[in-house]
Amino acid sequence: MAQASASMKADETGETLYGIADLAAHFDISQRTIRFYEDKGLISPKRVGTQRIYTETDRQRLSLILRAKAIGSKLSEIRTFLELFGREGEGRERQLRYVIERTGEKIAELEDKRRQIDETLDELRLIHEGSKERLRKLKG
Repeated sequence: MAQASASMKADETGETLYGIADLAAHFDISQRTIRFYEDKGLISPKRVGTQRIYTETDRQRLSLILRAKAIGSKLSEIRTFLELFGREGEGRERQLRYVIERTGEKIAELEDKRRQIDETLDELRLIHEGSKERLRKLKG
């Protein structure tokens, strides 16, 4: 059976549906990655026989999952975030409080890493310049 096209419409609702190949291409990820998130219960596509059919909500959830992974969130944190939101956005306030808490923690963590990197760069610059000066003295 052919993959669902991104332009395919659900007969009863008019909602845009996506095949797994459409989502994989859109997000530049493998179909295996999408199936992994499905296996973990983070997205739940409809099925037509053995074919996965993804809704706009599934596409948005996948987008959130990928953004959360990009900033280093664990799957358990992503699950909590998605569960707080609910299927229809009913948990928006709880979700926002969770996001504020997690992003605050991540900001502090990254700022600490930046401080460590800046300190290391300063030390390396001193070593670099000192070594160049010692080399000039050896030659001259």
